[in-house]
Amino acid sequence: MSIVLLLIGFVALIVGADKLVEGAASIAKHFKIPNIVIGLTVVAFGTSAPELVVNAFSSLHGHTDLVMGNVLGSNIFNIAAILGLAAIFKPLVVKRNTTWLEVPFNFLIISVLFALAADVLLNHVSEDSITRGDGLILLAFFAIFLIYNVELALKGDDEMEDIEGSMSIGKALLFFIFGLVGLIIGGKLIVDNAVQIATHLGVSQRIIGLTIVSVGTSLPELAASIAAVRRGKVDMAVGNVIGSNIFNICLVLGISAVINKIPVPEASFFDIYFNIILGLITFFFIFIGKGRNINRTEGIILFLTYVAYLIHLALGK
Repeated sequence: MSIVLLLIGFVALIVGADKLVEGAASIAKHFKIPNIVIGLTVVAFGTSAPELVVNAFSSLHGHTDLVMGNVLGSNIFNIAAILGLAAIFKPLVVKRNTTWLEVPFNFLIISVLFALAADVLLNHVSEDSITRGDGLILLAFFAIFLIYNVELALKGDDEMEDIEGSMSIGKALLFFIFGLVGLIIGGKLIVDNAVQIATHLGVSQRIIGLTIVSVGTSLPELAASIAAVRRGKVDMAVGNVIGSNIFNICLVLGISAVINKIPVPEASFFDIYFNIILGLITFFFIFIGKGRNINRTEGIILFLTYVAYLIHLALGK
């Protein structure tokens, strides 16, 4: 029953996020808000809404292992599995801005996360944790990233999707409310039943967060990347994934830490190191060979890296 309820939660969460974004974007269009602003706020937030809602519930109820597992697992899945599969389907060309700013910024953020979490090593205290103050630091980085993207888009250097707003204001409000309810119900179902499954299987909430929960909440990123590649906009697939990873650490983990201090178990540092390694691998792949791209061979390597990571988790090492 917990598995069934978990699946229902994922459906409610994903559908809710989609309808909330559709409704909010249409409402914004009625108020003459530019596509650029809608795309960089409402739509970008929408793909990270599942992680945010699940983590908010997890943090409120003290399931902090699930908080770290979901964020770190989602970022690993985004880079290794989503980018890997997308590159296998079609080589990914990377835009100049993504190469020189977003990819390095993603690497910087995961490095900052390590510095904030490693209290025992750096501050010689008894416990590693992400405090409320650390959460505010992450939110400050998120504000910098958002301002950078708005400035970039206003200069016309960034490609934005055209955002439709044809539905009536009443229908848009209905979609928004329906989506919000779906997010809340789905998030609660996922957290409660993920904890139940972890308890029943005798595994840690960290493992459940790194695998089942992180993959489920990353489905919007997977759908967006597949759609971008199918439309021939392969550069957007990379931008979607890198942007989502930055959102997850800065916004999702930042808000989660503000809600409740997040103890960081020793095992989670392996996941942080793995994120750092994936950041370095991605940066290396983009710069080797001709042009800025991730080719099929590199996509296979990324995907096999994710498989190896899952095997590592399964073996409990």
